[in-house]
Amino acid sequence: MSTSAQMTAIVQHSFGAPEVLTLGHAARPVPLPTEVLVRVHASGVNPVDWQTRAGAGVAWALGEPPFTLGWDVSGTVEEVGFGVTTLAPGDEVYGMPWFPRAAGGYAEFVTAPSRQFARKPRSITHEQAAAVPLAALTAWQSLIDTAHVQPGQRVLIHAAAGGVGHFAVQIARHLGAHVIGTASSARHEWLAGLGADQVIDYSTVAFEDVLTGAGARVDVVLDLAGDARDNTSTRSLAVLRPGGLLIAVPGGVSPELAAAADAAGVRATPFLVEPDGTALTRIAELIDAGTIRVEVEEVYPLAEVARAHARGQANRTRGKLVLRVAS
Repeated sequence: MSTSAQMTAIVQHSFGAPEVLTLGHAARPVPLPTEVLVRVHASGVNPVDWQTRAGAGVAWALGEPPFTLGWDVSGTVEEVGFGVTTLAPGDEVYGMPWFPRAAGGYAEFVTAPSRQFARKPRSITHEQAAAVPLAALTAWQSLIDTAHVQPGQRVLIHAAAGGVGHFAVQIARHLGAHVIGTASSARHEWLAGLGADQVIDYSTVAFEDVLTGAGARVDVVLDLAGDARDNTSTRSLAVLRPGGLLIAVPGGVSPELAAAADAAGVRATPFLVEPDGTALTRIAELIDAGTIRVEVEEVYPLAEVARAHARGQANRTRGKLVLRVAS
């Protein structure tokens, strides 16, 4: 295949507001040995996308613009590189390639190592599948690989109604945990349907006032809000049992937070999600079994990516936003 072949892509030439995202063209990638070329049908939109667009997030890994954002993809294998034996042209796959390095998911094609993809869940559309990888892997790797959540443990999930949060509620429930979430009151009934045992309206009551009584403290806090939002991580230390674990996803663990955790007799760890085709295979099985449901609030045409970013940044979505790249 000629390296001069072009594809439609969203390209940004500077950091800034959503308007820096422009529909243009880029070189169509060519798969190297052990890689696959995937024709993208849909691409998920995540907070890290708009943070990176503005120069924060994982901009340190992408470098200076121009570049193409996007990590969540669902599509069809177009071509396989030498040595690939697990996938073949025509296979429907989904994945989170290369994160935190550039993957270029807001485009017609992406290439990545074949084992960073998994076969798409059969029971859902490409738009739904594109909503899964980054968010579900964050929940999976946090709760299973990092916290080692066990049946009967109490797990508190901040921002439970968001992209990561709604998967975390379901995965924690699947693990047999007692699941507590924080969310606005409008999301409580929905989260209960996903498996939350208790939901706290963060806008009307301080969660630590609810969870510091006898028997109310928790084993694990999955904080998807961070100290930047009302000192959520620091306040969460008070609700952990001795030796409990705080997983601080968006802001990491500052020296001050680490010292406070040590003084409180609890643990605090930062977290960054990794590509994981094996976990995505297991997640697909749970989706097809009906154990995990995928919530997509809205699907936008690729050309309306700026509108999707603006909507996401308003922080009022239930579940995920997705871009439709190809029909």
